[in-house]
Amino acid sequence: MIMALMGIFVASIINFWLKSEQMQYIISYIGVAVFVGLTAYDVQRIKRIGEGLEYGDASAPKLAIMGALSLYLDFINLFIMLLRVFGGGRRS
Repeated sequence: MIMALMGIFVASIINFWLKSEQMQYIISYIGVAVFVGLTAYDVQRIKRIGEGLEYGDASAPKLAIMGALSLYLDFINLFIMLLRVFGGGRRS
């Protein structure tokens, strides 16, 4: 997943100079797939961490905040990629 994110980043930088609309759509579709997979991975990771915690564990609030932040960033990036897919041709 990390390699796919780096690939999207590099392809976006290259497309910044090329300004290819087709490449933009390809990057966006791949980005949607990557962030859907990353969201599913993070949900499973949070569930696994939650199963390993015991009641009253001091690290639980920190882990909950980190898990929530991770999911928040996944959803924001997924939303941005979906906006690029559905609104990509309407630039002026």
